[in-house]
Amino acid sequence: MNCRPLLLTVLFLAFSADGQAETPLQRDAQNSIELDRGLAAHWPQVSEPREIPAEEVPELGQGDFSIATWVKVDDELDRLTGDLLCRYDARTRRGYHLTLKSSSGVTSNQPNARHLQFGIDDDRATEWRDCGRPGNALFAFSMAVHEGSLFAGTCEPEKNESGRVYRYAGDHEWIDCGAPDQSNAVTAMAVHQDKLYVGTGKYRVAGSALRESENLVLGGKVFRYEGGTRWTDCGQLPQTEAVGGLVVFRGQLYASSLYKPAGFFRYEGQGRWTALPVPEGIDPQTQNKEPRRVVPLTVHDGHIYAGSYDGGHVYRFDGDRWTNCGQLGDNTQTYSFTQYQGQMYVGTWPSGRVYRFDGIDRWTDVGRLGEELEVMGMMVHNGRLIAGTLPLGEVYSYEGGTAWKQLARLELTPDVKYRRVWTMAEHDGQAFASTLPSGKIFAYSAGQQAAWERSISPGWHAIAAVKSADRLTLYVDGKQVAQTPPFDAASFEVDADQPLRLGHGTNGPLSGELADVRIYRRALGVAEIAALAMTSPEE
Repeated sequence: MNCRPLLLTVLFLAFSADGQAETPLQRDAQNSIELDRGLAAHWPQVSEPREIPAEEVPELGQGDFSIATWVKVDDELDRLTGDLLCRYDARTRRGYHLTLKSSSGVTSNQPNARHLQFGIDDDRATEWRDCGRPGNALFAFSMAVHEGSLFAGTCEPEKNESGRVYRYAGDHEWIDCGAPDQSNAVTAMAVHQDKLYVGTGKYRVAGSALRESENLVLGGKVFRYEGGTRWTDCGQLPQTEAVGGLVVFRGQLYASSLYKPAGFFRYEGQGRWTALPVPEGIDPQTQNKEPRRVVPLTVHDGHIYAGSYDGGHVYRFDGDRWTNCGQLGDNTQTYSFTQYQGQMYVGTWPSGRVYRFDGIDRWTDVGRLGEELEVMGMMVHNGRLIAGTLPLGEVYSYEGGTAWKQLARLELTPDVKYRRVWTMAEHDGQAFASTLPSGKIFAYSAGQQAAWERSISPGWHAIAAVKSADRLTLYVDGKQVAQTPPFDAASFEVDADQPLRLGHGTNGPLSGELADVRIYRRALGVAEIAALAMTSPEE
């Protein structure tokens, strides 16, 4: 959230014997709706992240409840958006959150961008479900959610094949959205200015200890999706055969090179890319300075951060220059990023460990994932930090400290050296993960989550989240935008022995503003939600 003088006023309401609030709120005169009924707590102004002590938080139990608030989303963000409101216990896997979810640096992708999520959990989780194989994929190199649909970009390495983009249609069905160019892979994805952008490349399949691709066409281009199977060429990255990563920072799209020569670029529109400087490092053999590749890209706390396949460092870009944030242990490659509880975590090769960033040259080892060697796709899903690995193609959840728990082995292809869980995305309340070399994509859900998967626009918006006995529902500006299928919501206990966090939580700080935060011990009606949306947060 923006740093401003603290103007927070906290108002807790006393309750009479019948559960009605004794201190009434102003009623909406036009609609004659009593918006005070069932109100458990109200925070008129939240100008900085706040924690409400656990003993002062309204208890919600297994009953119906609603959250209503106004949120202001900033334009040209220089950090990931996070939680509006969160009460969640990572140890017991219990609680709830309302968040504007953004993910970047999930290997080469920015899979989610300012998607509104409302989730609950009571230590419930599904098995991983086989969602099929898009086309003839060796693996889905990239994934992103755009306009409510999950898109996957494939590596299809045979001589007469090329990397393609597919849209998930449920079950095992993937709809072909075409091949942006003739190279063998669609290597990166990001949503920028409400459009899906993809990068292409000639992936060197031998890097995964498989037979090299017979498709020799180079990539290194970026394309914009226009619907159906139509793509607009947005230009070639100079001296680049494969795009390494895409990310949006301060309203502009940035790209990197997967292979040497190292390259980092900013999109200027109309097919034009500006080549920007790359960091330098010391070659351990020659002791000479040499350019370092910056491959996975993320945004965190006002900067672009980049992992590197040259020396296992992480670098930070402020818009003009790079800062070396240090090497992570003895690793030679830094593969992936995620933001968890407001801090940045990084996956590595060849130690198979994850590190937490605590400042320049300050990295905390948070453990190895089983006996694995590489940590690839990582993300936070409904409160849980999960990560995929090589060489066995497993998925783990973070248990705190240095502990990781194996959730599943997804890739079972026999007689291969490396099995990868390459990248991840959240869609339709689930976490999706791609695998190599089977080419399959798998899905899993922790708890239950309703999600509106369109980037919320800058400015003020009225948000409401409702848990009823059999579903979760989300509203934006008085209109329903998302709802889960029916489930036994009344069986979920959501009270956690944790404070209630306003403007931050498991997914990190909000990077915006909150006003008029309300919690109700009942399910608000449609007319009541519309009435709340007619007020103004700035009045």
